[in-house]
Amino acid sequence: MAGTQRLSQRISEDGIALIVRVADAAAASTAEAEGAKAVAVDADISGIREATSLPVVWTGGTDDVPVEVDAVLVHMHERPEEFAPPAGLELVVCVHDDEDLEDALDEMDPDLLVIAPKDADDGPHDGALELLPDVPAGKLVIADSDPATRDEILALERAGFDAVIVSAGSIADLVGDVLPDDPI
Repeated sequence: MAGTQRLSQRISEDGIALIVRVADAAAASTAEAEGAKAVAVDADISGIREATSLPVVWTGGTDDVPVEVDAVLVHMHERPEEFAPPAGLELVVCVHDDEDLEDALDEMDPDLLVIAPKDADDGPHDGALELLPDVPAGKLVIADSDPATRDEILALERAGFDAVIVSAGSIADLVGDVLPDDPI
């Protein structure tokens, strides 16, 4: 496959981007064909670079980051300020609540944030929407609330999210009736 773009470039394109959790190279290829803008992995996947040109986000912690990834997701409770991503990799900081968000902004000022609320009263989408207004302009923000419908994706997009992490499977219903290169 051809070279990838940086994650930040892919998710800043028109419309909300889908980042698909995948467990193997075939799922990564399928996700790309269905319109995903990136894939997320928590295990080293043989052949992923041959299967997709999408940016690969490592979600498996900060130990033993594979060389085939483009970005590394770290959680605030893992003390990401002590983690220096390998050269060339983008750092994506995951926050769960307002305290995490404040700490991330004060200690690290990351360009890429994942909002993954743990204890939302009305559901994970509402929790993500509650934290979004506290994110300064200019940050790229990803929701990790696993929306199940196109309407939920559109609500996150209208609120201002740049991307959303979704489970593997057919994402065609989440993308809608647009071609993968068309804005959503």
